[in-house]
Amino acid sequence: MITMYFHHWQPKLNGFCRRIFKCLNQYRPIKAHLPSLKQLITILLASLLTIGLISGIRYWGILQPLELESFDRIMRLNSDNIPDPRLLIVEITEADIQANQKWPFSDEILAQALAKLQEYQPRVIGFDIYRDVPQPPGNLQIFEQFQADNIIAIQQIGRVEPPPYISINQVGFNDLVADLDNTIRRNLMYVRYDGEEFYSFGVKVSQKYLESLKNHPIILDAQPGLLQIDETIFPAIRSNSGGYQLPASEVGGRQILMDYHTKEIAKTITITELLQGEIDGNLVKDKVVLIGTTATSSRDLHPTPFSAAKTTHHLMPGVMIHGYMISQILKVILEGESLFWFLPMWGEVLWLWLWSFLGGILVVKFHRPLSLGLLISISTIALWTICVIVFTQSGWIPLIPPALGLLFTGAIVLAYKVLYGLSYDILTDLPTRTLLNQKIQRLSHHPKSTQIALLFVDIDRFRLINEGFGHAIGDQLLISTTQRMKKCLSSQTILARVGGDEFAVMMPNIKNIDQAIAMANKLQKALAAPFYLNGQQVYTTISIGIAYSNQNQDLIANDLLRDAHTAMYRAKALGNSRYQVYISTMKSHALQQLQLEADLREAIKNQEFQLYYQPIMNLKTNQIAGFEALVRWISPQRGFVSPGEFIPVSEESGLIIPLGEWILLEGCRQLAIWNQKYCQNPPFMLSINLSTRQFSQVNLIECVDQILTQTGVDRSCIKLEITESAIMDDVDEAIALLERLKALGIKLSMDDFGTGYSSLSYLHRFPIDTLKVDQSFVRRMDDSQQNTEIVKTIIMLGHNLNMDIVAEGIETEGNVQTLKNLNCEYGQGYFFSKPLPVTALEDLLNRTLYQS
Repeated sequence: MITMYFHHWQPKLNGFCRRIFKCLNQYRPIKAHLPSLKQLITILLASLLTIGLISGIRYWGILQPLELESFDRIMRLNSDNIPDPRLLIVEITEADIQANQKWPFSDEILAQALAKLQEYQPRVIGFDIYRDVPQPPGNLQIFEQFQADNIIAIQQIGRVEPPPYISINQVGFNDLVADLDNTIRRNLMYVRYDGEEFYSFGVKVSQKYLESLKNHPIILDAQPGLLQIDETIFPAIRSNSGGYQLPASEVGGRQILMDYHTKEIAKTITITELLQGEIDGNLVKDKVVLIGTTATSSRDLHPTPFSAAKTTHHLMPGVMIHGYMISQILKVILEGESLFWFLPMWGEVLWLWLWSFLGGILVVKFHRPLSLGLLISISTIALWTICVIVFTQSGWIPLIPPALGLLFTGAIVLAYKVLYGLSYDILTDLPTRTLLNQKIQRLSHHPKSTQIALLFVDIDRFRLINEGFGHAIGDQLLISTTQRMKKCLSSQTILARVGGDEFAVMMPNIKNIDQAIAMANKLQKALAAPFYLNGQQVYTTISIGIAYSNQNQDLIANDLLRDAHTAMYRAKALGNSRYQVYISTMKSHALQQLQLEADLREAIKNQEFQLYYQPIMNLKTNQIAGFEALVRWISPQRGFVSPGEFIPVSEESGLIIPLGEWILLEGCRQLAIWNQKYCQNPPFMLSINLSTRQFSQVNLIECVDQILTQTGVDRSCIKLEITESAIMDDVDEAIALLERLKALGIKLSMDDFGTGYSSLSYLHRFPIDTLKVDQSFVRRMDDSQQNTEIVKTIIMLGHNLNMDIVAEGIETEGNVQTLKNLNCEYGQGYFFSKPLPVTALEDLLNRTLYQS
């Protein structure tokens, strides 16, 4: 469903997004870190879907409890412990009530308290006690006290009348408005009831204080959407202010959001302390004094934002809450403090969209679960921090909706990536192998189906490029390769990514194989030009396998892909940068290779291998100086298997690692026996080949050291032979590894020198003891003077670098004489001896040593 939704809207956004990317295209460093066009569209659609979902949830008030909880937490975080110096609260405690043994207090006691306060000259007294019914004795005394113009009494509109003996202008209504969780967060400052206007107790007390302070009347003016006190405007909250989602009836009158800026709003004294004169008059003089009950038995206790953080006394008395209201009004008017402000509707939508969009960006750009989880956590903490900082500036912006938007969009994009990734490659946006198979199968079942050609394309030496330049360059190379290949293809041709560096090109409705071959040449030409990636010039080639289905042939997609893959491997085996058309014998060859690999595994398990040793002669003394260990496989089923047949398979399959360890172990063990038996001076040397796969073995050093220690062989008698090509992929790393091998006490030899990469510029840096002249040069010395000069040059080069020389492939007396004339130290070949098993070689040694 999500996928259908995205595909429906994507075309409508293509033009807009393309214009954005066209502007960014000139900034390549920036563009490299941006999402692709399709990714951007996906994120945009997911974020819009999230906005709609969360807006619906908010509309029904489902998120309001969480938003109010976050408001309370931030409010507690931002509160201090500094009371408002303008306020004093005279509290009637539970101890006061018990001492008086009566509640409510009589008019006489309250009149005495008011008279006592007036002695200290307060600016205003807020009488926060219902007194609609006289409580004798003392009716006359309290009547006289209420005649003072600095007293404000309280009423509850429609339920509790004000005291009968006080002016209506000195009365304010009880303004405690609770949210759905019964917590007091709003200050109701004005209402219109039965055609009359009423102002709250907090507003009337504040008005009286300001009139006393400024010595002029303070005008109260209720206008639509605001309340004006003197010259200060108090905008009323809306039904959707901040985290609120309130019905219209809940935002009647003029309300503001309360600011619980301190944990202790005012200093307090008890009524008993007041009546007994145990107070400092400066606590009262010129202050706002509120009289009210704080006793638990009075039931005038309410939850506030502080309640959730308290385990005891978690409810706040009404008189204290009125203190917060009055303090906030006075701070706004006298000190210029801001009321809480809220984002407009469009601002909230934009705020929600930004965080939703960020969630999509994170999922697109970061694929590892740990990194993604960490970044989402950091983003959530950042969102919380921003909300807290804005709160310190009196702003209440939504926290829960954007946090959910971050998660929802991330989840939607992740789900889309999973669904999309089943059919399309995330990096290149190409069809995957699965989708390609489906397309081939559908095409084959079409009533007008014709021949299909499938080209399997592999980037040569991609692993080397990936490791040398880094995975980021490797990814860019794959993307650039995709773009170039697309330019070569018609609209009907399908390009798919079927592996790490492998692509498939399906050409439907072709007439003959020549069209596929022409396409292969076209692709090779297009990809031969260098790529410029992040300032790096990268050259690459491709190997292509071509499979072709006949019109009358039952087509199975997997078979066609397999055949093209087989042909591609044949092209690589023939030297890369070429194409190869599949023929039926390739399949049988592939099956033979698989069977050979299986038999090879069993051979290693059953120890079917033997070591043969070919003597290496000292050309100056004509004596045996050492041997080269060569592995032979005598299979019970196959008989003798040529090394040229099973060694490449062992290299490709990785079986050369356990086989190589066995060769090294057996060779070292046998050499230790011979050197102890024949006591030659100098002792025999043993050369053992180290394959390219072994050279990249992670634990090579540890493995060699363990075998040398285990066999007890003289380490200086072991020489590891490494091919020239094995050490040229990464020269610096190869040099480091060679030096670590040398540190084990063994010797090193470069095998087949001059036949692989050109290592002349690095040869002096390699810690090599011996150069081996390849047999292809040695055998042809008698045929051409040019070949003799090549051998001469290699020998001179080795000697100049303090290396000794071993010539391979000596077959004639003429070869021997030429090498002696060129001052070559050692030689081996069939002229001296073919490779021999242990018993035959020992017979040779016995004859040779006996004759000498």
